[in-house]
Amino acid sequence: MSKYFQLLGILWLLASCASDDPRAIMVVEGNIAGLKKGTLYLQHIPDSALINLDSVEINGDGKFSLQTRLSEPDVYYLYLKSADNNELDDRIPFFGEPGPVRINSRWNAFESEARIEAGEMQKKFEQFRENLSRFNLQELELAREMVALQLPRDSTLLDSLQRASERILKRRYLYAINFALNNRDSYMAPYIAWAEVPDANPKLLDSIYRALPPEIASSKYGKKLQGLLEKAP
Repeated sequence: MSKYFQLLGILWLLASCASDDPRAIMVVEGNIAGLKKGTLYLQHIPDSALINLDSVEINGDGKFSLQTRLSEPDVYYLYLKSADNNELDDRIPFFGEPGPVRINSRWNAFESEARIEAGEMQKKFEQFRENLSRFNLQELELAREMVALQLPRDSTLLDSLQRASERILKRRYLYAINFALNNRDSYMAPYIAWAEVPDANPKLLDSIYRALPPEIASSKYGKKLQGLLEKAP
């Protein structure tokens, strides 16, 4: 019996050491210029609900430090709940991985003015979101033109704009799929497939999934992508 408890003790010690591994910690620090009063939250969606992992009260100084333990790289959010109760431009997404993350911004342009210094996956994440925003702007501009054509109705030009919108959407999807395939060794690949193009052709999604290394295929978003494929007709 004593050997049994010794074994339990060893297993507990190994688990404790693993959970305290500093290499699994992400520390998010920075400064929100002009922020005098508010609360900053480090947030995450482990499954389907957004939860708070850490928080810090700001009172007169915009410097902050937050941290959490990671099981794998994933998308995280820095959320600002300020005294002015502004619900716009208040959440900064970033691709977190173990190690230091530095986020600097301004209180009145929290997301749009954010500058993030982190690992390679965050750099790829920014590149992807920047290019995706160009497609979004093109789609928005076409939508405005289509609304303007409703009265008086110009069906010929309206149809032309509709076809242009469909081409932009197709290029957007192809860009996301190619980005995922070109970054198949990154945890970003299954995330992009699952979050950005879940209704793409299942054959294309399957090509992404089959290209993933085993450790990424078994990750959170690798499993979600697998779930999409299992539900595909």
